[in-house]
Amino acid sequence: MTIPSPNSAIPPSPPATASAGTVSGTVESIVYRNDETGYTVCTVKTQGGLRAREDFVTIVGNCAAIWEGEELHAEGQWIRHPSHGQQFQAKTITCITPTSTEGIRRYLASGMIKGIGPKFARRIVDKFGEQTLDVIDKESGRLREVEGIGEGRRKLIKESWTEQHGVREIMIFLQSHGIGTAKASRIYRQYGADAIAIVKRNPYRLCEDVWGIGFKTADAIALSVGIPHDSEVRARAGLIYTLQTEADDGGHCFTVDADLLLHAQELLDISVEILADALAKEYEKGSLIKEENRVYLRDLFRAESRAADKLRHLLDTPRTFAPIDADKAITWAEGKMGLRLAPLQREALGNAIRSKVSIITGGPGVGKTTIIRALTEIFGTRKLGVRLAAPTGRAAKRMSEATGHEAQTIHRLLKFNPNLGGFEFNGENPMTGDCFILDETSMIDIRLMDQFLQALPASVTLILVGDTDQLPSVGPGNVLRDLIGSGKIPCCRLDTIFRQDTSGLIVRNAHRVNRGEPLETREGESDFYFVETGEPEKIIARTVELMTQRIPDKFKLNPLADVQVLTPMRKNLLGTENLNEVIQTALNPSGPSLIRGCTHFRRGDRVMQLRNNYDKEVFNGDIGFIKEVDEEDRALAVLFDGRPVRYAQGELDELVLAYACSIHKSQGSEYPAVIVLIHTQHYKLLQRNLLYTAITRGKRLVLVVGSSRAVSIAIKANQVRERRTTLSQRLR
Repeated sequence: MTIPSPNSAIPPSPPATASAGTVSGTVESIVYRNDETGYTVCTVKTQGGLRAREDFVTIVGNCAAIWEGEELHAEGQWIRHPSHGQQFQAKTITCITPTSTEGIRRYLASGMIKGIGPKFARRIVDKFGEQTLDVIDKESGRLREVEGIGEGRRKLIKESWTEQHGVREIMIFLQSHGIGTAKASRIYRQYGADAIAIVKRNPYRLCEDVWGIGFKTADAIALSVGIPHDSEVRARAGLIYTLQTEADDGGHCFTVDADLLLHAQELLDISVEILADALAKEYEKGSLIKEENRVYLRDLFRAESRAADKLRHLLDTPRTFAPIDADKAITWAEGKMGLRLAPLQREALGNAIRSKVSIITGGPGVGKTTIIRALTEIFGTRKLGVRLAAPTGRAAKRMSEATGHEAQTIHRLLKFNPNLGGFEFNGENPMTGDCFILDETSMIDIRLMDQFLQALPASVTLILVGDTDQLPSVGPGNVLRDLIGSGKIPCCRLDTIFRQDTSGLIVRNAHRVNRGEPLETREGESDFYFVETGEPEKIIARTVELMTQRIPDKFKLNPLADVQVLTPMRKNLLGTENLNEVIQTALNPSGPSLIRGCTHFRRGDRVMQLRNNYDKEVFNGDIGFIKEVDEEDRALAVLFDGRPVRYAQGELDELVLAYACSIHKSQGSEYPAVIVLIHTQHYKLLQRNLLYTAITRGKRLVLVVGSSRAVSIAIKANQVRERRTTLSQRLR
């Protein structure tokens, strides 16, 4: 059966062919389900109703939750869809717990209960028959009478059963307010049995407490449960949302007070007087901070202020180890590594040895990694504790490979402790070490930089390495640029290219783009190609051909593991969502899978984590590969840098396919080969630093596929969007 689009209503059929009615029956299969909206297409074996003569019917509509084997009662009308034929369009769907043994078996086998898949569903029903659901609900200890069920699985089944009943009740409530099952599950996990009462009392709490629920969703619930349009609680929530949007979308740490009121008024359609009063209440509460005419979210104000204070303290505090003669140390390092450093490299190395805090910046191939290697040699021979870190796992791995010295992600270096709800290392419990070197510093937002700095002993030497010409951090702030702009920290910009050979164009073209010059290509063998392709559909076809045929045949690279597609956007034809579906179909079309919405997660798929999950020690932007699909227990095992991480069915919303990812998300990572898609469809995002960042992700091969006009637009567009920050001023 072809699946109707979940994003569009089914076209109304002509009145002459539509007829009202009801359908009752057993759910045979879920053809399609959108967990965010509740939109469902299912096949039902009928037990009566207007069309009782038909054994199976297709029902479409929204419902809170539905599982195979359940009985349902639907009210609505029969229509003849122009593409999908006759179906029942339900206005209401009521689900009823199954009573027959076959219905109960299918119900349990559907994956709704953790610990029960098809195998255990059959065993349990064979043992308890029509009493099965009562046994699970009231006498779960008896489940151990079933072969293969021990105390651990029994406990999992009972907990999941209890949760499902709670979730179902909440889903029914939230469904009437436009909330789908995925978000309803997260709300239940956050609030438990009190969820409905909390949501009714103050839906805006959801924005802060539940990942994936933003102001607009909470606002729709609030208005539907009767919270007044011009209420104080709505005004206060709208002000905070406006500031959060400025931080998340624009990277700003503050907003001017007049702009804040104007934007909040446009969003909420509430008078300025009410908003000004609400703003005063937020100042009084301390959730918003005002400094002159600047308004900050409390955590961003705190992060900027503390980061500046700590950096000044680091600069003013002497080291605990004896001074090092920089000139002698540099000469020794040259001999040890068997190379001759350029004058600017010597200057950067000297700054790092002499200064408590220093910065090394520059593009690809200019010797930043060589300096990191030299520093580890120099400090290491003095028996000093050297700690290397980077924002992402891939960047940390590159550091380790280049230096032979262990490197970690910043999150793992700080050690998150779920029991504490924060990092183990902080101002009260600082890390140990004499010298800390951070790579890819341009990626670090102000919140993470603050947490890292607070955990440093005041006596350490800190060296920050990064490329200011790349895209700024995904999160708020512009840390590396601000630190350089303050003029308070010794900084050396490297500009001589060393890492290139006679055929290498990747590094050369990265620097050409950075200077505003056109791409250079050449006939014959190369590591850089531009593939002129005009239409989006042809770009997609060419990308699939390159991944599946050309690159594996010519360069002997594995398309699943070695080739990354990069694109500016998430939506539209050339966005990550569509590209991932197309590429998965070409590279990994079949096999065991778990489904969430329209996405099939299969063994071998490349996936990306969408949020920081400290319990799993997996962080936003981390890329892994699905190692195992457990269809019985509805779970995945994903390998992140060789470490398996388990995801239950309800956690799949933290993952997306990652055959294609946004250029912004690729920061800090390097891939053997990248295919960069550039088209005028991306017009609003075409910027020089975007193309520069994309090209510098490729290690052995870069293919830019798209229109030369789009490439030209990107190279010429060098209007770097300034972020509203005050870190630089605070340092001064």
